[in-house]
Amino acid sequence: MLKSILIALLLMFAMQHNEVIADNKSCESSSECAYVEQWDISVALGYGQKSNPLQDYDDIPLYILPSIAYYGEKWFFDNGNIGYSLKEAETFSINISTSYSEDRAYFYDWDPSNLFLGNTSANNDSILQMPMKSKGVIDQPKVFNELESRRFTLFGGVEGFYYLPWGFLKAAYGHDMFNVHNGDIAHFSWNYGYAINQWVFDFTLKTDWKSAKVIQYYYGVRQSENEYWSQQYKASSGWDSGVELTTRYIINQHWDALLALRYTMFSDAIKNSPLVNENNSKGYFIGMAYRF
Repeated sequence: MLKSILIALLLMFAMQHNEVIADNKSCESSSECAYVEQWDISVALGYGQKSNPLQDYDDIPLYILPSIAYYGEKWFFDNGNIGYSLKEAETFSINISTSYSEDRAYFYDWDPSNLFLGNTSANNDSILQMPMKSKGVIDQPKVFNELESRRFTLFGGVEGFYYLPWGFLKAAYGHDMFNVHNGDIAHFSWNYGYAINQWVFDFTLKTDWKSAKVIQYYYGVRQSENEYWSQQYKASSGWDSGVELTTRYIINQHWDALLALRYTMFSDAIKNSPLVNENNSKGYFIGMAYRF
């Protein structure tokens, strides 16, 4: 019933409404402000890289980072995501929304999380190999056949923001809307923006909970990929944690110099996956951003 209600109400994409400040709030200390009934379109050109924790998969290069947002009185669109505002007050807001995670993006360069990015060199027809000592008596190498597809899905749910003088807090919950894995996710973060003359800084601390069904679907091993590891690895739920810093130098009305840094520490449930050989993912981007 909940899933049917979410599909009927949402039919939308919403992931990072947390960087938007409504028209009744100050934008003096934020680099990302969207105003009611105005399109906000920008594109950043430069170079960066997002590390890929999957073994034998190359890191993901970043060249072009577009941004498109529109906020109406109730409905909003943000970088391919759409949501609906249930309540907007001076100190808090509540929305229904959908979201998608970055887990699938490590497998496919054409995932929405990797739009306009370079090739990940994630060849599904390659053999993934990495020796490892198993928890049992014998050593069992990590050798996998062709990986099966990890399907894309949307998480539908609710998100809430609480605005404070020293930033804002966000809490969100989502459930798989399309029966891909029937998993759940939750998100908690604190964001603080500060401006000094032409310099603008946005800092975020975040943590994301993923249910066992989510982690098993993306990081579990199918029997066709490796029969041994499909039986040995069974995912549990887990918490990822991360920190983000975005620095802008405002050159004029249209141009900004941009530096973005991202770091995510994976939960033990993901780190224990036979497909993963890194306990974190790091990312950076440096370039110029043009706002239309």
